[in-house]
Amino acid sequence: MSNVDQDNNNLFMGLALELAYTAFDNDEVPVGAVIVQRRNSEILSAFANQMRSLKSSIAHAEMLAIQKAMKVTHNERLIECDMYVSLEPCPMCAQAISFARIKNLYFAAEDEKSGGVLNGPKIFDSTSCHHKPQVHHGMMGKESSQLLKDFFKSKRKYK
Repeated sequence: MSNVDQDNNNLFMGLALELAYTAFDNDEVPVGAVIVQRRNSEILSAFANQMRSLKSSIAHAEMLAIQKAMKVTHNERLIECDMYVSLEPCPMCAQAISFARIKNLYFAAEDEKSGGVLNGPKIFDSTSCHHKPQVHHGMMGKESSQLLKDFFKSKRKYK
């Protein structure tokens, strides 16, 4: 991987993490997602979780980002796109990533309880999976993991 590629990866994952902080500030589970068009490194969409604010259990950052990127590209497939997420996608989001044909998935922190890529049902390893993106994980993982721990610790403090 070239230095330019690594710099771009850091930039896009940094944005996903900034969005996770925004979610935290809005009392949402702190997850951010960014979708980038590979050919020109253009950001097509960037979202934080909005489940509480939209009153929707499917308003995960990844789902919102996929929907917006499809609108921007006027295409139901995101074949030459990469996704950067601050947390390992859940099974629902992993399946949507597969359906969208996203080329590369980058995520920061693993989700041992609710993940769907390296943990849990491992959607991309299923025989029913139509497309498996290249998976890269761990970049900025400690910071993302700490943010999530802080968020859930603050929730337990008040109970």
